This record gives sequence, C-alpha cells and structure tokens, in this order.
Amino acid sequence: MALFHKILIANRGEIALRIQRACRELGIPTVAVHSTADATAMHVRLADESVCIGPPSARDSYLNIPAILSAAAITGADAIHPGYGFLSENARFAEMVEAHGLTFIGPAPAHIRMMGDKIAAKTAMAGLDVPLVPGSDGAVADLAEARAVAARIGYPVLIKAAAGGGGRGMKVAARDAEIEEAWRVARTEAASAFGNDQVYIEKYLDRPRHVELQVLADGHGNVVHFGERDCSLQRRHQKLLEEAGSPALDAAARDALGARVTGALARLGYRNAGTLEFLYQDGQFAFIEMNTRLQVEHPVSEAIAGVDLVQEQIRLAAGEPLGYGQADIRFSGHAIECRINAEDPLTFAPTPGRVKVFHPPGGPGVRVDSALYAGYVVPPYYDSLVAKLIVHAPSRPEAIARLARALDEFVIDGIKTTLPLHQRIVRDKEFVAGDYTIHWLERFVGSQ
Repeated sequence: MALFHKILIANRGEIALRIQRACRELGIPTVAVHSTADATAMHVRLADESVCIGPPSARDSYLNIPAILSAAAITGADAIHPGYGFLSENARFAEMVEAHGLTFIGPAPAHIRMMGDKIAAKTAMAGLDVPLVPGSDGAVADLAEARAVAARIGYPVLIKAAAGGGGRGMKVAARDAEIEEAWRVARTEAASAFGNDQVYIEKYLDRPRHVELQVLADGHGNVVHFGERDCSLQRRHQKLLEEAGSPALDAAARDALGARVTGALARLGYRNAGTLEFLYQDGQFAFIEMNTRLQVEHPVSEAIAGVDLVQEQIRLAAGEPLGYGQADIRFSGHAIECRINAEDPLTFAPTPGRVKVFHPPGGPGVRVDSALYAGYVVPPYYDSLVAKLIVHAPSRPEAIARLARALDEFVIDGIKTTLPLHQRIVRDKEFVAGDYTIHWLERFVGSQ
C-alpha cells in the first residue's frame, strides 16, 4: 500500500523534479503546480498531473496559499511537499494544510514557527544545551541596550534581523562609533524585508567556518544525523559550494556535535527533516539558526550516507518510525556540490533567457540535479539557481579531481552561468587545501 494516495509538490524547478523522482520510486503519483511562466517547465512535463495556480509573480502563484490548497483539492492529493524556499518554512501554510485534512511533509507548525524566529530559536537551543554565539539574550530594544551588549561581549559585533535570512537585516559594527548607523540600517532592512524590525546582537567572528548538521526525526524521540556539511563558500551570505564532510572537522568533532544536536531535538520532540547551522572557530561550535526543511545542498549528505532524504521525509510524514539508529549510518567518501546559477560569473547579475545547448557531465560519482533542457527559457521571476552538480569519490582529493573534470564537461549555452567561477575555485590552491572561511569567497571573487 502506498504511503500516500497522491502528493502535490508546492514548488518548481530542480527541487520539484527531485521530489517527483522520489515519489515515483515509492509508487506515489504527483501533482505539479505552476505559474503561467512555467507552463513548459520540466517539472510540469514530468508530473502525473499539473495545475496552473497563477501569473508569473511568485506572490500570485507559488506563494498563493488558497490556489495551492485548491489545486490539492481538485486533484485529490492527500499530502503536500513544499520543497525549499517559497512556503517551505511558513508555519501558517503548514497549519492550513493540516486544517484541510492534508499531510504537510515537514516539521510541525509549532517548530517551524519557533525556528523561523531567530531569537526564539536561540532561546530554545540554549535551553537544550546547544552552544551559542555570545550575544544579547533576545531582541535589543534600543540603541542604549545595543551599546551595552556590544560593550559586554566586545567589538566587532553583528546586528541581525530576528526574522531574517539571506544576509538581509545584517550589519557589522567594528567599533562604538559605527553601532548607531549599523543599528539603524539593520532595523530598516529588517522591517522592509520581513515586516519585523526586531534585531539582536552577536559577537562577530572574524574567521569562522559555516558548518551544518543534517538530521531526521520521527517525532517519537528517535533522531539521527547524516554528518556535517561545510557551507563556508558564500558570497553575500548566499552559498555557492558545499562539501560533506568538512575539511576542518574530524570524526570525533562530528560525533560530539551530532550527539548533542540529536539529543536536543529528541527532547524537543522534533519531526521530519531539519538542518542546524553553526559557526565553527578555534575548535568551538556556535549555533546560529535551524532550517526546518529540505536544504538545497542535501545531495552531498545523501551521497556520503547512502540515503534518499526525500523518501525518508515522505515516510516520516506518513507516520512511519525511523527504523534505524545512529550506529546504523555509515559514512563513505567525500561529496561536493556546486550551485550553478543563471548569473554573470563576474558581476553576478541575473541572466534569464533561452538555453540553446544543455549538456550535463556524466561518469562515475557524478550527479546533476536540474530542470534545464535545450530550448527552455529561464524566466526572470525566480531564484537564479538552474543546476546543481554533485560529485562523490572515496576521498576529498579524488572528489576535487572529479569535480574539475565534470565542470569542464558541463555545457550551458545561450545564457551566462557561474560555471566559470566554479572552474576557478576548484583549481585554487587554498580551496584544494581546504583552507578557507566564510570570508574567503568574497576575497577570491574580488581578486578576479
């Protein structure tokens, strides 16, 4: 008997295709939703059914909750997978899905809401003995309090939006003379981007790595992790390349972090997939946020752990227990993912347009997740990610060699992409040595 009768995928592009493939292997029919701009998209072509839910604007289509719920109703879907982005971390959407008698393939709405508020998330994790970056105990009410917190933890400090993400509402103050301007700009950006001007303050770390831990939980106290991912290669807080595991961690550090995190989430009663993100410097981890959804970079964890995380999400949402423990998970080799964006590799300006040639690489240990095809027109309305190149090999040096070869084989013609940037990165001696922090890529790009 199928886990679900039919799953509606409330997303588009490569992640919609990724979920479709997992469903098909489980014998579950899928429904694709799409905007008018995506009528000929690959996720629409390959779904069992499709429903147009609005015009090109995401606000009127992929963020249109009534339209998505109506599509589920008219097609007889009994579950909705949100993918990542769009409504994936919208607690109200998850509540409405459940209120309509459907299953939301993701965490409980209460946990989505908790972790969507960065202050609430930090408070919860502190109570569960997860280490934090030194900072304010909650939202900072005024400039005087901001100055007092900064004086206590020491400059430089980072002022961050409580409801933020993607680097918006985030400003650094290196000294007292800069905090007033940073405070004002961070609050203004936070209000504009998130409708919430609350900010909090953290110690600014000068050379951290961004390390995250992938987890699955069944809501009954059983929680496992699938190793760490190093996501330090970022430009303006947007990840461009991720690897599993981290060149900076050994098995002992991974196991210690994993034990602490899985224990905390078991006490929280967490359910389904999640990723906890940390800054790592001088041998110390500091929690920064939790993403209550599937991550863009989930394939590298799948590669080293030998698990289909999307299928596991579906099973857990259907009420099945995990059925295995941490000791049953064996990590193998090293995996790296490159995010290929439809952007100019020098200016990073978006480059929508018609794809004339699409030739993905192949060979052992090479995976490409993409919804591109020759003749497809990349629309200007959505995120610029158009492909993910993932390689897996027995060791990191072998994975880098495989990635360099695969990048050289990869052809996307008709639009500019970030492929040339990735080709430069994988041949840089500091990257090859694993010697980089979250600030490395900004300097590397600036030197080109």
